[in-house]
Amino acid sequence: MSESFGSPGQIQPLSIGNVVSAAVRLYRSHLKTYLNLAAIAHLWILVPIYGWAKYAAISGLISRLAFGELIYQPESVQAARSHVNPRLWSFLRVGFQIGISLLVIYFGLAIVGGIVGGLLGVVLGGILGVSTGIAVTIMGVIVTVIIMLLALTWFYSRWIVAEVPLAVEENINGGESVARSWELTKGSVFRIQGIVLVAFIVTLPLLFVLNYIPSLFLIGLERGSAIYSIVYLISWIGSLIGATLVMPFWQAIKAVLYLDLRSRREGLGLQLREPPSQDFR
Repeated sequence: MSESFGSPGQIQPLSIGNVVSAAVRLYRSHLKTYLNLAAIAHLWILVPIYGWAKYAAISGLISRLAFGELIYQPESVQAARSHVNPRLWSFLRVGFQIGISLLVIYFGLAIVGGIVGGLLGVVLGGILGVSTGIAVTIMGVIVTVIIMLLALTWFYSRWIVAEVPLAVEENINGGESVARSWELTKGSVFRIQGIVLVAFIVTLPLLFVLNYIPSLFLIGLERGSAIYSIVYLISWIGSLIGATLVMPFWQAIKAVLYLDLRSRREGLGLQLREPPSQDFR
């Protein structure tokens, strides 16, 4: 890789383009390994609770492998798994904690936005007339939605690397890993939001073809009919393939971000433990 991620002199944050391009190169150079792990992770989703924990742990495993490559201490999948597997339920806790937090924030913003939009419509309707009030209210709703999206991405940016400390660092639990993400991302939120936006745009064509287009064919079909079931199955398989292809890219981005944030805030005292000598299943 052209950037020296382990250079002691690195104090400037990586640009948005550097982070995304580094993740692309990581993904491309370890395509088979990352895709195999992502496919297994998405199959585990079908198993409630334990399967979800396995999915979360494998996500962290991919980030650990990517991080090892970035600091020139690559690990085998077996060695990395021996660190990740004992923390299986901690990874599930991280996923649930962030998911529930974002859901609560979303509902809170939606309630506040609905109240503000309603009051705005009533007040402006009385002052400016019904037609003008409706137009202004619609504009207000659009602005509110934009603000909600920005707020959600702000919080997501604070928790974007939440599972990476758990996958990489020693003596840390799920709650502490989430807190580490909040600490590390302080002062970098707007840059991270830019990275999230660019990464989403990069993956959008793939998601559009595999996830969105098949779903459009369901519109107008009668639920329960044979053709609906066939199209739904094709749409589901497409979505699964799309998610599998995209997951390693996002986990690589998290690994690059984690290294960048830690190297700037804490220096380079970053080392993975020595790979164990025995084999693990």
